[in-house]
Amino acid sequence: MTNSAGSSSIAQPHLLPVFARADVAFERGEGVWLTGTDGERYLDFTSGVAVNALGHCHPHLVAALQEQATKLWHMSNLFKSPDGERLAARLCEQSFADFVFFCNSGAEAMECAIKVTRHYHFSKGKPERTRIITFEGAFHGRTLGTLAATGAAKYLEGYGPPLEGFDQLPLGDLDAVKKAVGPNTAGILIEPVQAEGGVRAAEPAFFRSLRDVCDANDLLLVFDEVQTGMGRTGDLFAYRRLGIEPDVMSLAKALGGGFPIGACLATAKAAAGMAPGSHGSTFGGNPLAVAAANAVLDVMLKPGFFEHAQKMSLLLKQKLASVVDRYPQVLAEVRGEGLLIGLKAVVPSADLVNALRGEKLLTVGAGENVVRFLPPLIVNESEIQEAVSRLERACVALSGPQLKRAAGQ
Repeated sequence: MTNSAGSSSIAQPHLLPVFARADVAFERGEGVWLTGTDGERYLDFTSGVAVNALGHCHPHLVAALQEQATKLWHMSNLFKSPDGERLAARLCEQSFADFVFFCNSGAEAMECAIKVTRHYHFSKGKPERTRIITFEGAFHGRTLGTLAATGAAKYLEGYGPPLEGFDQLPLGDLDAVKKAVGPNTAGILIEPVQAEGGVRAAEPAFFRSLRDVCDANDLLLVFDEVQTGMGRTGDLFAYRRLGIEPDVMSLAKALGGGFPIGACLATAKAAAGMAPGSHGSTFGGNPLAVAAANAVLDVMLKPGFFEHAQKMSLLLKQKLASVVDRYPQVLAEVRGEGLLIGLKAVVPSADLVNALRGEKLLTVGAGENVVRFLPPLIVNESEIQEAVSRLERACVALSGPQLKRAAGQ
């Protein structure tokens, strides 16, 4: 069978062919393990791209969703939401924020953040202040607005003129930031760690300087923590490790532990202009999603949770560095924070991802020829050792062809 795009699609002929799907499917999961429809067990160091922070079928999340499913699935935001208010209060208590808007995805959370940033100036009588400074290598989502903020040609191609209002600059270039600030600038948008962009980050001093620039020019500082938030970098939010606070922050991915939910957090100052009708969402704050997110916080806020994640991060990075030292023809560098770890490859990163999948270890690629290791935050020492052993076997398999190429054979 051939689909409308002209490519063969026998197994899934009716799914829009926008994903290059691997030829493997899963039927169940437990902890850091997945079981394929073929009965094979896979070690999951992808976590649904940093979503399943508590692993698969965590008993507390399962119980929370099962209980909520017998009560109420949907009610709309025309009415009060006691559980949603509780979740919002907990997020504010743990962060800089005073207000939370719930939505369904990271892209939607970022759309809200962009709108809040622009509306802040509109409400102060300066509607011309709409431009937002962003940075090369970023990834902010797949909507037309967040694609424009991302600015990468490969994502924008084919969709017409991008949304106006974004000034993209080299990451870490403070002089460029200062020169770009003008009478139409509304804010600065940045990821604490560019995950899709290759697990890279600017120096902490750069983030502190951005805070100073925003304060001096009445700009809003916006952090995209869709991937870095909810424990991925070793703390509940990555901004905590930088010694500054943003005015607006987007969350999603791990917030629901696998159930779709996003959130935009903002200070009272940043959100001052937002009033009934200025933004909305039909499904945002859905009772099932809120139950999942509250259950995630229950687990993550227990004493020792982040200390465990930090300990596992150090162990994994140490063991990965040892593999890099022994296979320089395959691997070049370990980078990242917490359990958002990147392996910069010498071989094509797609080859490494495929070789690892052949060893039943699931990882995901990123920019700059990097492969991301994103295990659930509950991963233990033996599971890390198992992952590293599988990485070594993949390196052995890739070393032969790579050495032959280097020798010109």
